[in-house]
Amino acid sequence: MNKEELVQEISKKAGVTQKEAAEVLSACIDTIQKTVSKGKKVTLVGFGTFEARKRAARIGRNPQTGKELKIPATTVPAFSAGKKFKTVVNGK
Repeated sequence: MNKEELVQEISKKAGVTQKEAAEVLSACIDTIQKTVSKGKKVTLVGFGTFEARKRAARIGRNPQTGKELKIPATTVPAFSAGKKFKTVVNGK
């Protein structure tokens, strides 16, 4: 499912126009991104948690040459699924 299909589903279920559904979805995604980029967690009970995780610097290898290279430390976005979400996915 892509964003357009998700907007259509939200529009049907919420009884709003697709334009309104798209605006709400975009606002939600934007808010989650800005909050996580500030280092804060976003928890949606039953769905999951979005957070920033630090990845330590490490040594990697160039697969073509085998030469070692330094991979710098970075912060990456992460999602942990909630219990209800896991249950739904497992079909229980």
